[in-house]
Amino acid sequence: MRDDTLLNHDPPHPYGAAAPPLHQTSTFGFESWDAIDAAFDDRTGTPIYSRLMNPTVQLAEQKLAALGRAEAARMFSSGMGAISAAILHCVNAGDHIITIKNVYGPAANFMASYLPAKTGVTTTFVDGEVADFENAWTERTKLVYLESPSSAVFRLQDIRALAELAHARGARVVVDNTWATPVFQKTIELGADLEVHSASKYLCGHSDVVAGAILGSRADLDRLSVAEGELLGAKMAPFEAWLMLRSFRTLTARLDRHQENTRQVVDFLEGHPMVAEIRYPGLSTFPQAELARKQMSGFTGLLGFRLATESLPAVKRFFDALKLFARAVSWGGHDSLVYAPAISYAKEHPPERFAAMGISVGDMRISVGLEDPADLVEDLRQALD
Repeated sequence: MRDDTLLNHDPPHPYGAAAPPLHQTSTFGFESWDAIDAAFDDRTGTPIYSRLMNPTVQLAEQKLAALGRAEAARMFSSGMGAISAAILHCVNAGDHIITIKNVYGPAANFMASYLPAKTGVTTTFVDGEVADFENAWTERTKLVYLESPSSAVFRLQDIRALAELAHARGARVVVDNTWATPVFQKTIELGADLEVHSASKYLCGHSDVVAGAILGSRADLDRLSVAEGELLGAKMAPFEAWLMLRSFRTLTARLDRHQENTRQVVDFLEGHPMVAEIRYPGLSTFPQAELARKQMSGFTGLLGFRLATESLPAVKRFFDALKLFARAVSWGGHDSLVYAPAISYAKEHPPERFAAMGISVGDMRISVGLEDPADLVEDLRQALD
């Protein structure tokens, strides 16, 4: 079944309802000792308590797994809930991780600071080419953690090549696929063991849910559910899952509009003298355009560009002059947003790691929403001029 169709069709609901029911409950009752005893033998298949499993959450998980061509998925209460659970699932005390230098800030801090102090797990940060991972490899390397494209500077990694490298050496691969979504990039088919998401972004798409997700094999996700899922407790709540199911129905239509709006915004930015560089994998001039087209079938609405000035007052004037682009973190919603990564990345990373990321004060990140693109272009024009 094609993506558009599977996202808009559910199993039959009670009473022929067009929308799925919301099981807004914390716990589930049983008729007998034997019934609840059997349920605890099937912890991932029978509702007992909503921190473990809830039918509304389960329907969202099943739909997301099908979209990503994975055997299973698990929903979490945030993207970092999913990321930390996936990483912890793949490593043991004293292991070694290799990831990219421009990985999502909280994920970088989790690997660089939290894990060494608590577990002795260490991390090496590399540029992202296959050779960089080979050179950083040690006998303790058990996880390759990727974010392709990254949401800071939009660099890609060759997922298939790195999966082959890791698996040949007995390591696992986790890919943050938030930017492309499973609509435009199927990382499980490219060889990833686990795919993670901040589902708050395009998967939700309405700027009203904070959520995360992990996709992978059924065996992996069952083990993760009763370990990192149950014990860390970052399970998605039923209402957020119900909102996510609502969002799935329009996901492909929204992504098509995000992509088209972004194309028009990029066309404008390319011709403006105040824009020195554009970072967007959908550009034919993007340095990794060939890899982008090999791994992805489309492009979303998050991009970066560098202003042709390093003057902080001038950068602030542009930033503050925007009227339709809200000044906010996050992205992937219906509304257009602007952010300057240097604001938080300089605070989230040690100076040497921040310097290696190649982010300057003039770097802007915009999330192109679903408004009329002509209005978005006009807003950018008046702020740049």
